[in-house]
Amino acid sequence: MHTREEKMAAFGRLLDVMDDLREKCPWDRKQTNESLRPNTIEETYELCDALIKDDVPNIVKELGDVLLHIVFYAKIGSEKQQFDIADVCNKLCDKLIFRHPHVYGDVVAKNAEDVLKSWEQIKQKEKDGNRTVLSGVPEALPSLIKAYRIQDKARNVGFDWDKKEDVWDKVREELGELETELRRELPAEATDEQKASLRAAQEGELGDFLFSVINAARLYHLNPENALEQTNQKFIRRFGYIEEHSIRAGRPLNELTLEEMDQLWNEAKKTENP
Repeated sequence: MHTREEKMAAFGRLLDVMDDLREKCPWDRKQTNESLRPNTIEETYELCDALIKDDVPNIVKELGDVLLHIVFYAKIGSEKQQFDIADVCNKLCDKLIFRHPHVYGDVVAKNAEDVLKSWEQIKQKEKDGNRTVLSGVPEALPSLIKAYRIQDKARNVGFDWDKKEDVWDKVREELGELETELRRELPAEATDEQKASLRAAQEGELGDFLFSVINAARLYHLNPENALEQTNQKFIRRFGYIEEHSIRAGRPLNELTLEEMDQLWNEAKKTENP
Protein backbone atom coordinates (compact mmCIF):
# COMPACT_ATOMS: atom_id res chain seq x y z
CA MET A 1 0.00 0.00 0.00
CA HIS A 2 1.06 3.58 -0.62
CA THR A 3 2.10 6.13 1.99
CA ARG A 4 -0.01 9.19 2.78
CA GLU A 5 2.50 11.33 0.88
CA GLU A 6 2.25 9.06 -2.19
CA LYS A 7 -1.54 9.24 -2.10
CA MET A 8 -1.48 13.04 -1.91
CA ALA A 9 1.03 13.18 -4.74
CA ALA A 10 -1.16 10.91 -6.88
CA PHE A 11 -4.18 13.15 -6.31
CA GLY A 12 -2.10 16.22 -7.16
CA ARG A 13 -0.95 14.49 -10.33
CA LEU A 14 -4.60 13.89 -11.29
CA LEU A 15 -5.37 17.58 -10.81
CA ASP A 16 -2.38 18.49 -13.00
CA VAL A 17 -3.50 16.10 -15.74
CA MET A 18 -7.02 17.53 -15.59
CA ASP A 19 -5.63 21.06 -15.98
CA ASP A 20 -3.59 19.93 -19.02
CA LEU A 21 -6.52 18.17 -20.68
CA ARG A 22 -8.88 21.08 -20.15
CA GLU A 23 -6.37 23.41 -21.77
CA LYS A 24 -4.89 21.27 -24.55
CA CYS A 25 -7.46 18.62 -25.55
CA PRO A 26 -10.24 19.83 -27.92
CA TRP A 27 -12.71 17.23 -26.60
CA ASP A 28 -12.05 17.90 -22.91
CA ARG A 29 -12.10 21.66 -23.50
CA LYS A 30 -15.63 21.64 -24.94
CA GLN A 31 -17.26 19.56 -22.17
CA THR A 32 -19.93 21.04 -19.88
CA ASN A 33 -21.85 19.77 -16.88
CA GLU A 34 -24.69 18.86 -19.19
CA SER A 35 -22.55 16.98 -21.71
CA LEU A 36 -20.71 15.04 -18.99
CA ARG A 37 -23.83 13.96 -17.09
CA PRO A 38 -24.78 10.96 -19.32
CA ASN A 39 -21.19 9.69 -19.18
CA THR A 40 -21.17 10.06 -15.39
CA ILE A 41 -24.27 7.88 -15.13
CA GLU A 42 -22.69 5.27 -17.41
CA GLU A 43 -19.43 5.25 -15.45
CA THR A 44 -21.32 4.84 -12.17
CA TYR A 45 -23.17 1.81 -13.51
CA GLU A 46 -19.92 0.33 -14.80
CA LEU A 47 -18.45 0.71 -11.32
CA CYS A 48 -21.51 -0.97 -9.82
CA ASP A 49 -21.10 -3.84 -12.27
CA ALA A 50 -17.46 -4.31 -11.26
CA LEU A 51 -18.37 -4.16 -7.57
CA ILE A 52 -21.05 -6.83 -7.76
CA LYS A 53 -18.65 -9.09 -9.67
CA ASP A 54 -15.88 -8.37 -7.15
CA ASP A 55 -13.64 -7.69 -10.14
CA VAL A 56 -10.79 -5.92 -8.35
CA PRO A 57 -8.82 -4.71 -11.44
CA ASN A 58 -11.99 -3.25 -12.92
CA ILE A 59 -13.07 -1.77 -9.57
CA VAL A 60 -9.79 0.19 -9.54
CA LYS A 61 -10.32 1.26 -13.16
CA GLU A 62 -13.95 2.29 -12.73
CA LEU A 63 -13.27 4.12 -9.47
CA GLY A 64 -10.73 6.13 -11.42
CA ASP A 65 -13.28 6.94 -14.11
CA VAL A 66 -15.81 8.13 -11.51
CA LEU A 67 -13.09 10.15 -9.73
CA LEU A 68 -12.18 11.76 -13.05
CA HIS A 69 -15.73 13.01 -13.41
CA ILE A 70 -15.70 14.49 -9.91
CA VAL A 71 -12.48 16.33 -10.65
CA PHE A 72 -13.86 17.39 -14.05
CA TYR A 73 -16.99 18.95 -12.55
CA ALA A 74 -14.85 20.73 -9.95
CA LYS A 75 -12.60 22.05 -12.70
CA ILE A 76 -15.60 23.45 -14.58
CA GLY A 77 -16.85 24.99 -11.34
CA SER A 78 -13.50 26.69 -10.76
CA GLU A 79 -13.50 28.11 -14.30
CA LYS A 80 -16.88 29.68 -13.56
CA GLN A 81 -15.56 31.02 -10.25
CA GLN A 82 -18.25 28.99 -8.46
CA PHE A 83 -16.24 26.38 -6.51
CA ASP A 84 -13.19 24.16 -6.82
CA ILE A 85 -12.06 20.72 -5.64
CA ALA A 86 -11.02 22.13 -2.25
CA ASP A 87 -14.59 23.34 -1.68
CA VAL A 88 -15.88 19.88 -2.60
CA CYS A 89 -13.51 18.16 -0.16
CA ASN A 90 -14.08 20.65 2.66
CA LYS A 91 -17.85 20.51 2.25
CA LEU A 92 -17.71 16.72 2.46
CA CYS A 93 -15.44 16.74 5.51
CA ASP A 94 -17.62 19.30 7.31
CA LYS A 95 -20.69 17.19 6.63
CA LEU A 96 -19.05 13.97 7.81
CA ILE A 97 -17.82 15.58 11.01
CA PHE A 98 -21.25 17.09 11.73
CA ARG A 99 -23.02 13.78 11.10
CA HIS A 100 -20.65 11.80 13.32
CA PRO A 101 -20.91 13.41 16.77
CA HIS A 102 -20.09 9.99 18.24
CA VAL A 103 -16.63 10.36 16.68
CA TYR A 104 -16.04 14.13 16.79
CA GLY A 105 -18.28 15.04 19.73
CA ASP A 106 -19.54 13.67 23.03
CA VAL A 107 -22.40 11.51 21.72
CA VAL A 108 -22.16 7.79 22.53
CA ALA A 109 -22.94 5.21 19.84
CA LYS A 110 -22.39 1.60 20.81
CA ASN A 111 -23.14 0.10 17.40
CA ALA A 112 -24.21 0.87 13.85
CA GLU A 113 -27.88 0.83 14.82
CA ASP A 114 -27.31 3.66 17.32
CA VAL A 115 -25.70 5.70 14.55
CA LEU A 116 -28.58 5.17 12.14
CA LYS A 117 -31.21 6.10 14.70
CA SER A 118 -29.95 9.67 14.90
CA TRP A 119 -28.77 9.99 11.28
CA GLU A 120 -31.92 11.57 9.80
CA GLN A 121 -32.42 13.96 12.70
CA ILE A 122 -28.83 15.13 12.36
CA LYS A 123 -29.23 15.69 8.61
CA GLN A 124 -32.31 17.86 9.15
CA LYS A 125 -30.38 20.06 11.60
CA GLU A 126 -27.87 20.99 8.91
CA LYS A 127 -28.10 24.52 7.55
CA ASP A 128 -28.76 23.24 4.03
CA GLY A 129 -30.06 19.83 5.07
CA ASN A 130 -33.19 17.98 4.03
CA ARG A 131 -36.41 19.71 5.06
CA THR A 132 -38.23 16.40 5.42
CA VAL A 133 -37.11 12.83 6.03
CA LEU A 134 -37.88 11.62 2.51
CA SER A 135 -36.80 14.74 0.62
CA GLY A 136 -33.25 13.39 0.64
CA VAL A 137 -34.18 10.52 -1.67
CA PRO A 138 -33.19 11.57 -5.22
CA GLU A 139 -36.14 11.56 -7.60
CA ALA A 140 -34.00 10.12 -10.42
CA LEU A 141 -33.05 6.95 -8.52
CA PRO A 142 -34.11 3.67 -10.14
CA SER A 143 -37.42 2.61 -8.61
CA LEU A 144 -36.10 -0.49 -6.82
CA ILE A 145 -33.28 1.41 -5.11
CA LYS A 146 -35.62 4.32 -4.37
CA ALA A 147 -38.11 2.02 -2.62
CA TYR A 148 -35.33 0.61 -0.42
CA ARG A 149 -34.03 4.07 0.47
CA ILE A 150 -37.52 5.38 1.26
CA GLN A 151 -38.16 2.49 3.62
CA ASP A 152 -34.72 2.78 5.20
CA LYS A 153 -35.13 6.50 5.88
CA ALA A 154 -38.57 5.93 7.40
CA ARG A 155 -37.08 3.23 9.62
CA ASN A 156 -34.48 5.65 10.93
CA VAL A 157 -37.23 7.74 12.53
CA GLY A 158 -39.09 4.75 13.97
CA PHE A 159 -41.61 4.01 11.20
CA ASP A 160 -41.07 0.28 10.87
CA TRP A 161 -42.39 -3.12 11.86
CA ASP A 162 -42.10 -4.13 15.53
CA LYS A 163 -41.01 -7.60 14.46
CA LYS A 164 -39.51 -8.36 11.07
CA GLU A 165 -41.57 -11.55 10.81
CA ASP A 166 -44.75 -9.42 10.67
CA VAL A 167 -43.83 -8.24 7.18
CA TRP A 168 -44.80 -11.60 5.67
CA ASP A 169 -48.46 -11.01 6.45
CA LYS A 170 -48.20 -7.80 4.42
CA VAL A 171 -46.42 -9.58 1.56
CA ARG A 172 -49.13 -12.25 1.45
CA GLU A 173 -51.85 -9.60 1.65
CA GLU A 174 -50.39 -7.64 -1.27
CA LEU A 175 -49.89 -10.81 -3.32
CA GLY A 176 -53.54 -11.75 -2.76
CA GLU A 177 -54.72 -8.30 -3.84
CA LEU A 178 -52.52 -8.50 -6.94
CA GLU A 179 -53.86 -11.92 -7.88
CA THR A 180 -57.45 -10.72 -7.39
CA GLU A 181 -56.87 -7.69 -9.59
CA LEU A 182 -55.17 -9.74 -12.32
CA ARG A 183 -58.12 -12.16 -12.44
CA ARG A 184 -60.58 -9.33 -12.98
CA GLU A 185 -61.83 -9.28 -16.56
CA LEU A 186 -63.68 -6.64 -18.50
CA PRO A 187 -66.58 -7.29 -20.84
CA ALA A 188 -65.81 -7.42 -24.54
CA GLU A 189 -67.50 -4.05 -25.06
CA ALA A 190 -65.29 -2.31 -22.47
CA THR A 191 -64.18 1.18 -23.40
CA ASP A 192 -60.57 2.27 -23.74
CA GLU A 193 -61.04 4.28 -20.56
CA GLN A 194 -62.17 1.19 -18.65
CA LYS A 195 -59.23 -0.81 -20.01
CA ALA A 196 -56.80 1.92 -18.99
CA SER A 197 -58.37 2.04 -15.53
CA LEU A 198 -57.99 -1.72 -15.08
CA ARG A 199 -54.37 -1.62 -16.20
CA ALA A 200 -53.62 1.22 -13.79
CA ALA A 201 -55.23 -0.73 -10.94
CA GLN A 202 -53.22 -3.86 -11.80
CA GLU A 203 -49.97 -1.90 -11.99
CA GLY A 204 -50.82 -0.30 -8.67
CA GLU A 205 -51.26 -3.67 -6.99
CA LEU A 206 -48.08 -4.96 -8.59
CA GLY A 207 -46.23 -1.94 -7.24
CA ASP A 208 -47.64 -2.53 -3.75
CA PHE A 209 -46.53 -6.17 -3.88
CA LEU A 210 -43.01 -5.33 -5.06
CA PHE A 211 -42.74 -2.62 -2.39
CA SER A 212 -43.66 -5.16 0.29
CA VAL A 213 -41.07 -7.68 -1.00
CA ILE A 214 -38.39 -4.98 -0.94
CA ASN A 215 -39.49 -4.17 2.60
CA ALA A 216 -39.02 -7.82 3.58
CA ALA A 217 -35.55 -7.84 2.02
CA ARG A 218 -34.58 -4.75 4.01
CA LEU A 219 -35.82 -6.23 7.27
CA TYR A 220 -33.71 -9.34 6.69
CA HIS A 221 -30.66 -7.22 5.79
CA LEU A 222 -30.65 -8.26 2.14
CA ASN A 223 -29.98 -5.77 -0.64
CA PRO A 224 -32.72 -6.28 -3.25
CA GLU A 225 -30.78 -4.46 -5.97
CA ASN A 226 -27.77 -6.73 -5.54
CA ALA A 227 -29.97 -9.81 -5.22
CA LEU A 228 -31.87 -9.04 -8.43
CA GLU A 229 -28.69 -8.25 -10.35
CA GLN A 230 -27.16 -11.57 -9.24
CA THR A 231 -30.27 -13.32 -10.54
CA ASN A 232 -30.02 -11.35 -13.79
CA GLN A 233 -26.43 -12.51 -14.25
CA LYS A 234 -27.41 -16.09 -13.39
CA PHE A 235 -30.19 -16.05 -15.98
CA ILE A 236 -27.83 -14.61 -18.60
CA ARG A 237 -25.28 -17.40 -17.94
CA ARG A 238 -27.85 -20.18 -18.09
CA PHE A 239 -29.66 -18.82 -21.12
CA GLY A 240 -26.29 -18.33 -22.81
CA TYR A 241 -25.60 -22.03 -22.23
CA ILE A 242 -28.82 -22.85 -24.09
CA GLU A 243 -27.87 -20.55 -26.96
CA GLU A 244 -24.40 -22.05 -27.25
CA HIS A 245 -25.94 -25.54 -27.45
CA SER A 246 -28.32 -24.48 -30.21
CA ILE A 247 -25.43 -22.99 -32.20
CA ARG A 248 -23.33 -26.14 -31.83
CA ALA A 249 -26.32 -28.29 -32.83
CA GLY A 250 -27.01 -26.11 -35.85
CA ARG A 251 -30.60 -25.51 -34.73
CA PRO A 252 -32.16 -22.06 -34.34
CA LEU A 253 -33.08 -21.33 -30.74
CA ASN A 254 -36.77 -20.98 -31.54
CA GLU A 255 -36.82 -24.54 -32.92
CA LEU A 256 -35.88 -26.06 -29.56
CA THR A 257 -38.84 -27.35 -27.58
CA LEU A 258 -39.52 -26.02 -24.10
CA GLU A 259 -38.62 -29.46 -22.72
CA GLU A 260 -35.24 -29.35 -24.49
CA MET A 261 -34.55 -25.88 -23.18
CA ASP A 262 -35.52 -26.91 -19.65
CA GLN A 263 -33.09 -29.84 -19.86
CA LEU A 264 -30.27 -27.57 -21.03
CA TRP A 265 -31.18 -25.07 -18.30
CA ASN A 266 -30.76 -27.78 -15.68
CA GLU A 267 -27.45 -28.80 -17.23
CA ALA A 268 -26.27 -25.20 -16.93
CA LYS A 269 -27.26 -25.17 -13.25
CA LYS A 270 -25.10 -28.24 -12.61
CA THR A 271 -22.03 -26.53 -14.10
CA GLU A 272 -22.27 -23.65 -11.62
CA ASN A 273 -20.51 -23.60 -8.30
CA PRO A 274 -22.79 -24.72 -5.45
